[in-house]
This record gives sequence, structure tokens and C-alpha cells, in this order.
Amino acid sequence: MREAAAIATEASLLDIRNLQIRLRRTRGAGLSVLDGVSLTVERGETIGIVGESGCGKSVLSLSILGLLPSAMRIGGGEIWYEGRHPLHAMTDRDIRAFRGKEIAMIFQDPMSSLNHGLTIGYQITETLRLHLGYSRKEARERAVWLLRKVGLPRPESLLREYPHQLSGGMRQRVMIAIAVSCNPGLLIADEPTTALDVTIQAQILDLMRQIREEDGTSILLISHDFGVIADMCDRVLVMYAGQIVESGTVDELFERPLHPYTAGLLRSIPTPAKKNSPLYSIEGHVPALHERGAGCCFASRCAHATERCRTEQPELVAYRGGHAARCFLAEAEGGNQHAAV
Repeated sequence: MREAAAIATEASLLDIRNLQIRLRRTRGAGLSVLDGVSLTVERGETIGIVGESGCGKSVLSLSILGLLPSAMRIGGGEIWYEGRHPLHAMTDRDIRAFRGKEIAMIFQDPMSSLNHGLTIGYQITETLRLHLGYSRKEARERAVWLLRKVGLPRPESLLREYPHQLSGGMRQRVMIAIAVSCNPGLLIADEPTTALDVTIQAQILDLMRQIREEDGTSILLISHDFGVIADMCDRVLVMYAGQIVESGTVDELFERPLHPYTAGLLRSIPTPAKKNSPLYSIEGHVPALHERGAGCCFASRCAHATERCRTEQPELVAYRGGHAARCFLAEAEGGNQHAAV
């Protein structure tokens, strides 16, 4: 048994070490939004991040791209790209060269992420001309090719249309076309199938899978949907109250959850077998920033919490095969017992 930590290797595409994100305050150190988050993403790998709203998933993704709201700041830790680019220490001007070219993002809501005053063609070609130095003609030809690649019909005429003229699924495909236009090494997808019907969801996920297989793109996938995570990801990170509370392969996490929070999330998944039973939900709520104390952040919602849980914070500990959990119960059992709720 050993303490889990992200270990930098030359092969790691993204390496986040003990990242601290704090809410700015006029006095004091500020409230902790992310608390000691560490992870690595290897080349060609898809990592899933799950957790309830308010757990810090989107904040983590925005910190990688240097897009944190002005009210937040990096209070400690490091973010390295390819082992030699310190994203955490870059100026706004320097990190802009990475956005879109090396690291791209599919935002949760294309309706608000796309600029409705600009044509689809302008928004795609702008990225190509800025990062790759394409001429106007070259950028337009590449834009047509990208729209075809993401499965959109009549790409030539789409270049002249505006986002509000497209359906939700078409807008999401445009977002993906923009994101992959420069063949980035890392694609961050923040709830890419939210508000889409199941047929369009499947098409979007198939498209992302195709991009990974054809271009070798690594994907950091944020989702509430365990079905999407199981279908798409190699490894899964479970976030709660600004911390990673469990991590492991998809099979490990689904078959042997070590943390009660993970077990509760899995138990909440609706299945045909639960048709005539009330849907389970974890009691309580994710603690607000000012409610997070010295102990385990999940203690107030956990049926197994002891006095130690309320006063002492558990470390993220790795067990057999690298399956890791931040829980005294798992530690006491040596990772040999399923978590229960």
C-alpha cells in the first residue's frame, strides 16, 4: 500500500501535481475550490471525470486552459504539458498559443459557447489562420473538410450560416470541428452530450471515439453519465468537493468501488431491474466552500463515518493495480472490501 501521486514521465501528455485553486478574498488565503488534485493523461488515453455538480470538474478543466474566472486563482501546484510546458506559470499571451492548437475544449453548451454574431465559417477559419497560418482559401478548404469529417451535410453552405440556424446536434458537431481543427494532442470535453437526445448522443460519442483512433488524440471527458464513462474511458477519476476521492480503471471502479461516494453514485444509476423500486439518491448535498472542514469532505453524508472521519482528512491511497481511494474504511480493509452505502 502506498500514497497515490501523479508521477511525471516523459510519456505523460498532461501532468497535474497537487493543484490548488482558491477563491480570491480581500483578506486571508481564500476558500479552497480544488484541494490537492493530481492526475496524468497519457498519449491516446481517455480519462473520465465524474461527480455531482459543484465538485470542481469544470474548474479543473478551465485551470488547464488558463480560463479560470477572475474570482479564482491557482494557489499552489503545477500543470505540465508534455513534461516541458508549465501551463500554471504561463502568461495569458503564452497560453493562448496552446488553446486550440495543443489543447482544445468542447464546452458544455454550444449555444452559449459559439458566437451568434459570426458565421460558422468565420469561427472555424479564425482558429486555422491564427494557429496554423493558413491563407483565407486554405482555411476555407480545411473548414469544409472538417465539417464533412464531423458528419455535417452541405458543408459549403453551412460556412455561411449562423449558430442559431442549426440544431443542437449540429452546433455540437461544429464545436467539435473547431476543437479538432488543429489536431490538438489533448481534447477536453465538458459534458459534450448534455441536452442532446440519445440518438445524437451516440453519434457524438462515436465521433469522439473516431477522432481518438484516427488522430491519436487524448481525451479528458467530464460527465455525469456513468454509461458514457463506461463506454468511452480507460480510467476514471471520481471528484467530490474539490478532491479526487477515487481513481481506477473502468472495470475496477464499476466492479469494486472502494469509496462510499462512488458506491452511492453507482447505486443511483437507473436500470430496468429497478423499474418498480424508488430511485436511490445520496442524502445531503455537496458541502459549500465555507462548509468544508478539516475532516473527510464526505463524512456528513456517509453512513460509515467515524469521529476520525470528521476530524482527520484521509489521503488518496493506491492499492492493488493502482486502484486508489481517499477513505479510512478502504484503508482499514487494505482495499479488499467493496464500499457500501
